[in-house]
Amino acid sequence: MVKTGAQHIASLNDGRSVYINGEHAGDVSVHPAFRRTVQSTGKLYDFQSRPENLDLMTYQVGENSDLRANRIWQLPRSYGELVERRKALVAWTEIHGGFLGRAPDHVASCISGMYMGIDVFESYDSNRAKALAEYYRYARDNELYLTYVIINPQADRSKAANEQQDPFLTAGVVDQDAEGLTIRGAKMLATGGIMANEVFVTCIQPLREGEEPYAVSFAIPMNAKGLKILSRRSYEQAATSVYDYPLASRFDENDAVLYFDDVKVPWDRVFVNQDTAMCMKQFMATPAHVYQNYQAQIRLMVKMRFLVGIARKIADTNGIINFPPVKETLGKLAAQNNLVDSLVHAMEIKGQSRNGYFIPDTHTLYSAQVLTQELYGQVITTLRELAGGGLIMLPSSVEDFADPELRELIGKTQQSPTSSSEGRVKFFKLAWDAVGSEFASRHSQYEMFYAGANFVTKGHSFRSFDWDSCTQLVDRMLDSYSLEDELNTTKSSAA
Repeated sequence: MVKTGAQHIASLNDGRSVYINGEHAGDVSVHPAFRRTVQSTGKLYDFQSRPENLDLMTYQVGENSDLRANRIWQLPRSYGELVERRKALVAWTEIHGGFLGRAPDHVASCISGMYMGIDVFESYDSNRAKALAEYYRYARDNELYLTYVIINPQADRSKAANEQQDPFLTAGVVDQDAEGLTIRGAKMLATGGIMANEVFVTCIQPLREGEEPYAVSFAIPMNAKGLKILSRRSYEQAATSVYDYPLASRFDENDAVLYFDDVKVPWDRVFVNQDTAMCMKQFMATPAHVYQNYQAQIRLMVKMRFLVGIARKIADTNGIINFPPVKETLGKLAAQNNLVDSLVHAMEIKGQSRNGYFIPDTHTLYSAQVLTQELYGQVITTLRELAGGGLIMLPSSVEDFADPELRELIGKTQQSPTSSSEGRVKFFKLAWDAVGSEFASRHSQYEMFYAGANFVTKGHSFRSFDWDSCTQLVDRMLDSYSLEDELNTTKSSAA
């Protein structure tokens, strides 16, 4: 049976140790800091479980199997299957407008990409390869919502993890025995972790000699004994109403620091054990890094459509759609939107087969990351310029409409050629939450850094580009003439 929203929400009341505002949160599905976003994640599973959406959102596992799995776990064998999977991801993303950056499809894409490169794990350690393969099937068949923590605490970035004042500031192996590893220390940034079932723990940052205890890769439940989840401030809890903060109140996926207080990880959950080279290979020598960031670009493609839709409605609502400068601005936004859309389609069309699986094109993916990291901030700034003071001069809250006198004044001061005063306020409240609120500011930061700092994505682009095809063009041109030929030609002309 395909997972439903009620089943997912119930699974989160598992005794996990979430802390916020100095207190243990208890059941996160009812806590005011998380409950609406938990409900939003539940709606994803409700959507996939509707009979009319089963073919869109799920696929049959094995030729003779009655088991169906969400397409987030699908391993495409062809371009057509990759496109089918993308359509499912788009349908899910449209439910939240791209504002759940760690919805279930992201880390599922990472684990699936690692599985598609199982030969890399086999070359490393057959037992770790077996653990990964079994975990992929377990997560798929039980429809687990996974998050991950793959970054070390910032601390003193000039020092290696083993050089910090506390050698277990960063989560690492403090002991190992016949049962598994014991992990102590912190990892970030568990985006979506409070709504997830399990967490994939590893390090995507390059590790140096001496940092072997931190070069691990494993997955554990969010309620594992000794795992403490330290939530950031909840934008949802600060949102006074859905009307005033329609995005923050329902799609604040949250971010958290995870602290491992001597957490025991059994061997069947360990994929890499204290190997700095393999820690990097699990991402870069398998399709994992490309596959997970391909999903992120699909999400951003939908989010861009949402933001460009806001831009058009700003122009219509304010009656400025026929101003030539506004049309010029909207034309540029339309082109930027199509750039992201085209890059997603291009990485599919240019995809290649590996181990029998069809993988999106690597360099097109990294090109998209480089360009969109800069593009997102440009789009947000453009929306601010289009809206002007309309984003600011809004009623203080939905409660203003409850007072007849204030409601009449709102009707006089909030006017639009295309909408009622109530409709205008409702729309600009949404626009502010997407562009200017604290929730929106967090998203601007997220889109800048979820794939790593800009120099990191540019480095991926440099590393994966076909430089030879470019320099060969230059070399062919250089070879088409020579100094001696020119001198001989000059002599002949002079004679």
